[in-house]
Amino acid sequence: MPKIKYYFNTNSLKYEKVVVSFGKRLLRVLAFLATAVVFGALIMVFSYSYFDSPREKQLLREVEAMTLQYEILDQRLDQTNIVLKDLQERDDNIYRVIFEAEPIPENVRLAGFGGVNKYKELEGISNSKIITETTRKIDQISKQMYIQSKSFDEIFKLAKNKTEMLASIPAIQPVSNKDLKRVASGFGYRMHPVYKTVRMHTGLDFSANIGTEIYATGNGRVEEVERDGRGYGNSVVINHGYGYKTLYGHMSKMAVKPGQKVNRGDLIGYVGNTGTSTGPHLHYEVIKGGNKINPINFFYNDLSPAEYQQMLEISSQYNQSFD
Repeated sequence: MPKIKYYFNTNSLKYEKVVVSFGKRLLRVLAFLATAVVFGALIMVFSYSYFDSPREKQLLREVEAMTLQYEILDQRLDQTNIVLKDLQERDDNIYRVIFEAEPIPENVRLAGFGGVNKYKELEGISNSKIITETTRKIDQISKQMYIQSKSFDEIFKLAKNKTEMLASIPAIQPVSNKDLKRVASGFGYRMHPVYKTVRMHTGLDFSANIGTEIYATGNGRVEEVERDGRGYGNSVVINHGYGYKTLYGHMSKMAVKPGQKVNRGDLIGYVGNTGTSTGPHLHYEVIKGGNKINPINFFYNDLSPAEYQQMLEISSQYNQSFD
């Protein structure tokens, strides 16, 4: 039972019962509840500000674990990128060199990476920097691996054609020259026999008697047969494929026709003294990708290392060319 309270009435000089109206009692109850709510709210704010709830603690642990996994993944991506770089280096400087394929340009290797920010939606979230960086690395490595895969497909095709390619690339001397005494003038700047000025000599001159047999230095197809009293005179051009062509000038007679397929060692003509020539000889050129290069590097099927060194010394001597 609730306690009954009394108060002393000074007017009647008696103790009288305290009567609390319903309104006052309701007001007190409401004041108590309001105070409790305020204190409860303050306690909750304080607790959430300085103490984590069990759910928050669990989420924080999950975020920390996820961040750690991203860091580990990022490290693995760096290691994968190192391996990929090594593959690219081998591809450009070993595999593609062996098969004489052009290296893949750096801008192609990078797969057009960059430009518009594709990771804008990742900005502003927790740990967005590591998430964005990891996603970017994955995209970049994926694109570069695709380019590398295509390169290996090309290398595989080149490997399948290696036998044909090696048979096609010029690899022997165009005339019989076992004693190495027929090289009269090498590749480089030489005195022109007619104009008596120093000019670039774009081939090798092999001195030989008229009628000496001339051989194709690699498999290919005859591209040109010229009968002319000027320049190279009677000449033959063979297209070996793979960017290689060879030219044989100053012939006395040709033994092939345009479009004819020839193999290495096949007879294609005879040494002569036609065109701008001051003596019987064969002018021989190797052309790679449209550029005339030194034929001395294309006798590896004919010469031992010692013979190659001797041939190199002979062809390097500064003298007067025959044409």
